[in-house]
Amino acid sequence: MKTAAFIFGLALSLVCVVHAQETGKTQAERVAVLKDKRINESSGLAVSLREPGVFWTLNDSSGEPCVYAIDQTGKTRGKIRIPNAVNFDWEDLASAKAEDGTPHLYIADIGDNLGVRPTITVYEIAEPSLPKDAGKEELSAEPKVWHVKYPDGHHNAETLLVHPLTHRIYVLTKREDGHSALYLFPEKLVSGVPGLLQKIAAVEFPNRHRLGKRPLDASQTTGGAFSQDGRRIAIATYSDIHEWTLKADDKVETVLPTESRIIEVPLTSQMEAVCYDAGNETLWFTSERLPTPLWRIKR
Repeated sequence: MKTAAFIFGLALSLVCVVHAQETGKTQAERVAVLKDKRINESSGLAVSLREPGVFWTLNDSSGEPCVYAIDQTGKTRGKIRIPNAVNFDWEDLASAKAEDGTPHLYIADIGDNLGVRPTITVYEIAEPSLPKDAGKEELSAEPKVWHVKYPDGHHNAETLLVHPLTHRIYVLTKREDGHSALYLFPEKLVSGVPGLLQKIAAVEFPNRHRLGKRPLDASQTTGGAFSQDGRRIAIATYSDIHEWTLKADDKVETVLPTESRIIEVPLTSQMEAVCYDAGNETLWFTSERLPTPLWRIKR
């Protein structure tokens, strides 16, 4: 019995070890510090699919219902106000091309720390072209508004994923114990009519010890993104970035529960935003605390 118990315990320990394959420290470069003090809680990051070298970001809960265009020097290139929108708890931002090839942005109002929201919301807008003096001009973009609800009660979430090829939308929940769940939006969304999310996978983010971080920092998901070719997924926690590689016929719900590659990033005060660049190789991330750094990881 002791031998069997030892083997069982060893097997469990091996499962925990291989769930996430750590790669050690990476060659991350702090490219800039965001200069715009209006961006004081950068909680989402998405690459522009119109403007080379530009990214979009947004503020966390109770901020203006706006997204900001920033460049790689940290300069603000534009601001878009979303009419009739409310920033209840904006937590993530994604970019993807629609079926007609038009670049779109997806704003994720999905945070629910108190567990009280009957629905969560995604605002979808067409990404506008930025005029040369866009930093001085406030633009406006009329959104499509998608309301959805969970099939199994309230959940807090900070991660929105939009598949660049299938156009399907996913939300990944955030929990201190690391027991996250992946939900899929309905394929057909109707504006003004709440859709029902479908739970499609359980994804584990175990606590782990890292100098300068709490163990539970590694278990709380704070943002995510697809690469624009659909072959990579990155999920951020307060401590690290997890990355998965997908083959052409892989399903998201079968890949995310498998072993991830852990990218140990430089210590930041509160990493909540990550994305790939348009070339699908380089990762970019920011921190929610001021001063807001813009980091780059080249591979």
